[in-house]
Amino acid sequence: MTLILGIESSCDETAVALVRDDRTIVAQRIASQDATHRPFGGVVPELAARDHVEGLTPMIAGVLADGGVRLRDVDAIAATAGPGLIGGVMAGLVTAKALAFAAARPLYAVNHLEGHALSPRLVAADLAFPYLLLLVSGGHCQLLAVEGVGRYRRLATTIDDAAGEAFDKVAKLLGLGFPGGPAVERAAAAGDPARFALPRPLVGSDDPNFSFAGLKSAVLRVRDALPAPTGADAADLAAGFQAAVVDCLVDRSRRALARTQATAFVVAGGVAANAAVRAALAEVAGAHGLPFVAPPAWLCTDNAAMIAWAAAERIFAGIAPDGDAPARPRWPLDPTAEPVRGAGVKA
Repeated sequence: MTLILGIESSCDETAVALVRDDRTIVAQRIASQDATHRPFGGVVPELAARDHVEGLTPMIAGVLADGGVRLRDVDAIAATAGPGLIGGVMAGLVTAKALAFAAARPLYAVNHLEGHALSPRLVAADLAFPYLLLLVSGGHCQLLAVEGVGRYRRLATTIDDAAGEAFDKVAKLLGLGFPGGPAVERAAAAGDPARFALPRPLVGSDDPNFSFAGLKSAVLRVRDALPAPTGADAADLAAGFQAAVVDCLVDRSRRALARTQATAFVVAGGVAANAAVRAALAEVAGAHGLPFVAPPAWLCTDNAAMIAWAAAERIFAGIAPDGDAPARPRWPLDPTAEPVRGAGVKA
């Protein structure tokens, strides 16, 4: 039985976990930085890196204690090596390298996106390759054919904002608070999604990609046209925005499913925790006669269990550890994919 210590520090959650290769999560801790970043209405990279540096050592000690093990009992160490905010990525990766050196254990440098891509297999042992993945988070919005560990074929990506980024920016426009995704979802629950006519960028288009910048701008224009926006106005705008995002995700996913052979339709990433998104995508999978797999909400957001599990998958696949891997602010899952216009370089 292989026991893996995982570390995640790519954005604004400091996370550490112990995971066995039989899919048992032995122990895990996740420290949110919401209080640090809330006054700024978004993540401040330097402050995020400082919180990671201060929090990692006690969290690692705490997780080892929670699991009733010592560092020498761990068989391998895994850490996010990118993509992400480079200061945070460096904090986690350097810590992991030091631990691996001290304990003479192999280090697996994990692509954060691969952690999300493989996370459904941590809780769904029967999920077989190849599956279609909608990876939808604060920094990425992609459709990927997951053909195996380390084998990802990008079918679509965003040409501007990611869906989660748009959620965060709309929350700020409407004064809904931070973090933006859950704030918009809460407000939308009390709103009328049909009140305001908002666009659905690229819906029905032959272009396979996503676009959310125009939708975000439309929300701003509607808000500015209101004489004195009220809480009800904000709720209706949040509901309309969320419905538009769902329609875009559904349309693009249907297009990809019609052009791909898959064993299942899978969603992962922070936006996958949104109940309206999950429900709509489940209907898409059902219409195509495919199982729908979505990790539990806590596994959709950033966490270290998925990083440890990605390392386990790499061990199963016979992929060698990579203790000399650098920290990377950008790291595409499919480096062979053709560049797309706009901000597709983020992919």
